[in-house]
Amino acid sequence: MRFDDRVDAGRRLAAQLAGFRGEDVVVLGLPRGGVPVAAEVAASLGVPLDVIVVRKLGVPFQPELAMGAIGEGGVLVLNDRVIRSAHVSAVELEEVRQREQAELERRAHLLREGRPAVVLRGRVAIVVDDGMATGATARAACRVARAQGASRVVMAVPVASPDAVQDVSREAEVICVELAERLWAIGQWYRDFSQVSDEEVVRLLAGTAPTSQSGPAPAADPWPDEDVEVPAGDVKLPGYLCRPPDSTGLVVFVHGSGSSRHSPRNRLVAHVLNQAGLATLLFDLLTPHEEESRANVFDIGLLAARLILASRWAGRQPGLEAVPFGYFGASTGAGAALWAAADPKVEPAAIVSRGGRPDLAGARLSRVRAPTLLIVGGDDHAVLELNRLAQDQLRCESRLSVVPGAGHLFEEPGALAAVARLAGAWFAERMAPLPSTA
Repeated sequence: MRFDDRVDAGRRLAAQLAGFRGEDVVVLGLPRGGVPVAAEVAASLGVPLDVIVVRKLGVPFQPELAMGAIGEGGVLVLNDRVIRSAHVSAVELEEVRQREQAELERRAHLLREGRPAVVLRGRVAIVVDDGMATGATARAACRVARAQGASRVVMAVPVASPDAVQDVSREAEVICVELAERLWAIGQWYRDFSQVSDEEVVRLLAGTAPTSQSGPAPAADPWPDEDVEVPAGDVKLPGYLCRPPDSTGLVVFVHGSGSSRHSPRNRLVAHVLNQAGLATLLFDLLTPHEEESRANVFDIGLLAARLILASRWAGRQPGLEAVPFGYFGASTGAGAALWAAADPKVEPAAIVSRGGRPDLAGARLSRVRAPTLLIVGGDDHAVLELNRLAQDQLRCESRLSVVPGAGHLFEEPGALAAVARLAGAWFAERMAPLPSTA
């Protein structure tokens, strides 16, 4: 079963929670994606809605890999296995914790518009997210609720993996609509997994956001994604291909570790590129079984080889046979994009890296010929330094664009829109059709 969107998921989840009607309950959404789900639950139960803010602690130089999480009230959850394997020192851990603590406090103030948090002491706290793959964030959120005096803590989600349920059950009761044996991306369970903005969260908390049944229906996407299977050697990889009429170019997306073709950030950027007349391909670089091995997730050579095969396949699709193509890489995917671009068998017209790890391309950086744009958040200090060092090794046209005030995931208001504008301009300029000589 797939959910239409987060509103649909919230209504189905609310039906599972009907037994809490009449109790002293507070519903707490995990921003941002969990809040639209939580809003439906709170409305159904007729109880207050609030957020519970937690922040992932990313490994230095590999921020998308979580080594723990923090929550309001000083709650700290650590993954000792990741900390040991990544050789993170106590000093490095504390530096990350302090940085994320400041961001946590800023976001809590922003989303609540300065209002105090709803009091949890002696009440039932139902913590809601749009899905639960690993459970690290959910565990931290449940600990926050318990630390704030909740008499009973329930973690409620539309979909969860069995491992996450087992893990979070140590902290709270768990209720989910669908149990997914292999849950490698929450977005795969939603037909519409659009990114939720801070502005929408603020409106929901204020009780003024429309649901999918009020107001005019959103306009249909004029160029819907096609579900495709990309042949890559002995495997076929699922993907989304979008081909606007008379596409002037093709952009192949290369996601980072822990992400997939469902990535709401990459899909937002892809939609902006589609509006500019560019075709896009978002595909999974690994099979679900392969993703179970961290070695595969960080095998940049393997990912680059898959990317080359995907580029060739996409370039043979009707309407795309004669158009230039480029790569949009995020995080570790940027390393794979640059690795592939150094291969003489492919000739991308342009490359864009979002919060990328170009250093993972190693010595191949000096062999990249395609014009390369490196986009980094101004507050993503470690990755920004890695990009500066990598740019020094590039021998092609390159530019480093810093988005002020943005972190690694570009979650801040307007940050991802800035990425989309920068990427769109870079690709459009280098994929513009040649002027007619007639």
